[in-house]
Amino acid sequence: MTNDATGPLGYEAALKGSVDAVAEFAPSRTAVQRLQHVLHQTPALVPLLVLLAAIAVFAVALGGKFFAPFTLTLILQQVAIVGIVGAAQSLVILTAGIDLSVGAIMVLSSVVMGQFTFRYGLPPGIAVLCGLACGALMGLVNGTLVARMKLPPFIVTLGMWQIVLATNFLYSANETIRAQDIEQQAPLLRFFGESIKIGGAVFTYGVIVMLLLVAVLSYILRHTAWGRHVYAVGDDPDAAELAGVQVKNVLTAVYTLSGLICALAGWVLIGRLGSVSPTAGQFANIESITAVVIGGISLFGGRGSIMGMLFGALIVGVFSLGLKMMGTDPQWTYLLIGALIIAAVAVDQWIRKVAG
Repeated sequence: MTNDATGPLGYEAALKGSVDAVAEFAPSRTAVQRLQHVLHQTPALVPLLVLLAAIAVFAVALGGKFFAPFTLTLILQQVAIVGIVGAAQSLVILTAGIDLSVGAIMVLSSVVMGQFTFRYGLPPGIAVLCGLACGALMGLVNGTLVARMKLPPFIVTLGMWQIVLATNFLYSANETIRAQDIEQQAPLLRFFGESIKIGGAVFTYGVIVMLLLVAVLSYILRHTAWGRHVYAVGDDPDAAELAGVQVKNVLTAVYTLSGLICALAGWVLIGRLGSVSPTAGQFANIESITAVVIGGISLFGGRGSIMGMLFGALIVGVFSLGLKMMGTDPQWTYLLIGALIIAAVAVDQWIRKVAG
C-alpha cells in the first residue's frame, strides 16, 4: 500500500480535505435569516408581539385603567363573536380557500333559532339544534360545490352570501325578536350572554366557549391526522392526493364544520345582543378575514394557527377600545387596522421565502 498522492491513502487524505473545505465554506445563516426561519416555524409569534406592544402602548398612554380586570375582559367580550367566526374562517383559509358567507350563515342560524321558538312554538333546545343543523347544511353546500364540482371558493361563498342574506330577510320579514320576550319565554337562547365574575373580571359564557373552541381546534389541527391533512391540502392538494389524503372529503368536512361553528356564533350573538336581529353581524365576514390575516394565517393556505387568529382578533379589540378610551376619532381605528392588514400580508410573503 502506497502513501503517495495517487495511492489509497493519498486519495483518502484528499477526500477528507475536500470535506473539511466544504464544511469551512458552507454559508451560515444571518440574524435576519434566522428570524425569518423562526417566524416561518411559529407564525403566531408576529401577532403575539404586536398584541403585547399594543397593550404596552395603551397602558402607558392611559395609565393603570387600561390594565383594570374589567377593561381586559371587556376586550374579550367584544371579540368573542369575531373569535368564533374567525375560527371557522381559519379552517377554510388553511385549505387555501375563503368563505365570504360566514357572517350571513351566523345571522340566519340565529334567526332560525328565534323563529322556530316563537313562530312555531318549538322548545328552545330543539330550536337551537335546528339552527346548528341549518348552519352545518349551508356549510355542506359550500363544501360540496368547492370539493366535488371544483368551483372557486371565492365565487361559491360570494353567491352563498347573497343567497343566505336574502333568505334571512325574507324569512324573518326583517323583524327583531325582543330581548324581553326571550328573557321571559326562552332564556336558553341568551345563555351565552350570562356571565361569571372572578375578582374584578367579568367573563361571559360566550367568551369561555370561544376560548374552549380555539383550544380544541388548535389541538385537533396540530395533533391529529385530520388536522395534518387540512394543512397538507392547503399546502399542495395534488401532492396530498398522491400521499393518500382524501382531499374532497377533507374540504367538504372543513366547510361543513365552518358552517356549524358559524351557527354556534349565531347562538352566542343572541346572548351578546339579548335579542334576535336579522340585521346584526353584517360585517362579520370582513372582521373574521381581518383577524385571520393579522393573526399570521397565510391566504395561500397550509401555514398558520388558530391561536394566531385569536391574537389577531385581540389586536383589533385592543386598538378599538384603546383609541375609544383616548377619545380619538373612530376612523383612526380603521386606518390602523388597514395598515396592519397590509403589513401582515407583506410579512407573510417575506416569511414564505424561507421555504425556497
